[in-house]
Amino acid sequence: MSTNRNNYMNPYLAGFLLGLVLLASFVITGRGLGASGAIRSVVISTVGSLAPDYAGQSAFYSEFFSGASPLGSWLVILVIGVILGSFLSGALGNRLAFKTDRGPRISVRTRLMFALGGGLLFGLGAQFGRGCTSGSALSGMAVMSTGGILTMMAIFGTGYMIAYFFRKLWT
Repeated sequence: MSTNRNNYMNPYLAGFLLGLVLLASFVITGRGLGASGAIRSVVISTVGSLAPDYAGQSAFYSEFFSGASPLGSWLVILVIGVILGSFLSGALGNRLAFKTDRGPRISVRTRLMFALGGGLLFGLGAQFGRGCTSGSALSGMAVMSTGGILTMMAIFGTGYMIAYFFRKLWT
């Protein structure tokens, strides 16, 4: 698995630019970044479109359901921008390909199952924790929130602990 590192942006420059995007988000919208609410907006709008009576009477959906299109939510636009931006980055760096990065001891199917399971668990955790990595940790730390700092420590600490058990799949 060799990767041409010349096709990637300098990580210090990328971090600086991410900080500018976060600052612009605070200045323009009065809020930090956070993407987990975008999925909720799409789900609520979908349920509201398919079963408006249920959405209006449900304790969960009625709190968020406004009847508006999910494209009216800036979070949904944020996620669409992230997807388009990553596609553009891959195209400009000549990294677009349909492939699955994996170690020699794991099959493509198992890798995809782990990725899907991890994504679902992280998304569920983001809803229980009232925010994703960018919302709780990045935006929280930007305003010196104790919760944001603890969230970042928990995310990286858990990642380091779990990595020990999964490293054998990649070597």
